[in-house]
Amino acid sequence: MPSSIASATAPVLAEVVRSGFVEGRHRGSLVALAADGSVDWSLGDVSSPVYPRSSNKPMQAAAVLRAGLELTGERLAMAAASHSGEPFHRDLAQKMLTEYGLSEDALQCPPDLPLDRAEAEIYLAAGHPRTRLTMNCSGKHAAMLAACAHNGWPAQTYLDPGHPLQRLIAETVESASGERIAHTGTDGCGAPLLAISLTGLARAFRTFVISAPGTPERQVADAMRAHPEYVAGTRRHDTWLMRELPGTLAKMGAEAVQAVALPDGRALAFKLDDGGTRALGPVLAHALAQMGVTSPALPRIAHAPLLGGPHPVGTIRAAF
Repeated sequence: MPSSIASATAPVLAEVVRSGFVEGRHRGSLVALAADGSVDWSLGDVSSPVYPRSSNKPMQAAAVLRAGLELTGERLAMAAASHSGEPFHRDLAQKMLTEYGLSEDALQCPPDLPLDRAEAEIYLAAGHPRTRLTMNCSGKHAAMLAACAHNGWPAQTYLDPGHPLQRLIAETVESASGERIAHTGTDGCGAPLLAISLTGLARAFRTFVISAPGTPERQVADAMRAHPEYVAGTRRHDTWLMRELPGTLAKMGAEAVQAVALPDGRALAFKLDDGGTRALGPVLAHALAQMGVTSPALPRIAHAPLLGGPHPVGTIRAAF
């Protein structure tokens, strides 16, 4: 299969260095677009389809707006979020449900702990159980259910690929990426998962940044950039990047996917073949530096120490 061939020949994007010895490597593919949307440079296979996972969430949020739902500010950012499960995330997801006469039981995402490890420890220490509201996709699911309530669409089948909302999401993905969806699967949260290429993903993020004010795409981009802590969390690199590099749109996805658009229309997208999210930060920071981006956020994002006991003995570093 193409994916297997790509994996075997993909370049090394990151190295795991312990005590001066390279003990592991993360292979993958990366594409960087110029301001006019053309491919500036790339590594690996950037034209075969991949599952963007949660990097598709801005497009899912734009489709909710296209469905007529009026969401703004933090609520719209939460609709595009893979939130950390911090108290302010859980509170807003609950409010979004309550405002449309819905309860947590309507959510069809699985019960989970907070995505952020530090937050999960706090949560467990307080004796809290796994809940659907705590799951990192609860904001997206709350927005989808709200769109169903607004339109009188069936809520019980809102995750069915043939549901009116999911068909609208597919149209939005194709419109933003400039590609036909290559494959439809099921994401970890239960929602339809739509495959496009890394080039298409980068193009979609660029679309959100350069679209005219007032369009659904631009509304989502503006909400995410204004409220990045709701898109991710207080200890997450998407938040740091959008907060410290104004105008930047960033969203990671499971299995080590990352997409970013810069305010001048340049964009990038990459995926690590082994799904090693520990290398996302170093690869992202180095790719942005290669694009000429300078920001105090980059060293913080790139910081990925390896420990030997309590002491740092190595790091994960970009290798391209």
